[in-house]
Amino acid sequence: MPKQVISTKNAPAAVGAYSQGIIANGFVFTAGQIPLIPGTSNLREGGIQAQTRQSLTNIKGVLEAAGSSLDKVVKTTVFLADIKDFAEFNAVYAEFFKADPPARSTIQAGGLPVGALVEIEAVALLE
Repeated sequence: MPKQVISTKNAPAAVGAYSQGIIANGFVFTAGQIPLIPGTSNLREGGIQAQTRQSLTNIKGVLEAAGSSLDKVVKTTVFLADIKDFAEFNAVYAEFFKADPPARSTIQAGGLPVGALVEIEAVALLE
């Protein structure tokens, strides 16, 4: 099964040599999503909670374009600019994954693109 590139206007356009998402072997792999507002180059304002919400909304857009959804996510990787934001980040994250949350890794990154406070990538089942 060849890989399939996912592209949607419901998430920020790729700004480099990467795809918003890839379907391969029954999974959807999203690119890391920072809290850019789709159709713009603007970061969501409002701190870590607003930026977490935007990053997860962007992931949702990529997954839905691929024929998947947040409830089919099996693994996320989260990069925080400051691990001290973990509790506030986690409160919003829990709103998106209420039951049976995916496996997750969360690390503090040395720096994120365009000054973002958070970047999140996901792997989800296609069916």
